[in-house]
Amino acid sequence: MQTHRLEDMKGGWIVGDFNPTILPTKELEVAIKTYAAGDKEPKHHHKIAEEITVIASGKVVMCDQVIEAGTIVQLEPGESTAFEALEPTITVVVKRPSVPGDKYLD
Repeated sequence: MQTHRLEDMKGGWIVGDFNPTILPTKELEVAIKTYAAGDKEPKHHHKIAEEITVIASGKVVMCDQVIEAGTIVQLEPGESTAFEALEPTITVVVKRPSVPGDKYLD
């Protein structure tokens, strides 16, 4: 058995084509991300990857909509969103495929 610490991973990313990672693969990326209330990410899109974001806890604004815990947001390549945590939030993010640099600010 091996153990790892989430805080040792860059931005919560634990699977994908980057380093450090627990499972190196070009197939997909997985992250567990923790946000404080008020944390934001600028509006962006991916040209190649689709992205699935599970709001595991908390409340956020994505795609100009308030999204609550238990909601799964699916974004196709080219769809843009910004992100703002309205309260302490935990997300699980899956992107497929894992393409380093496939994040473009709008």
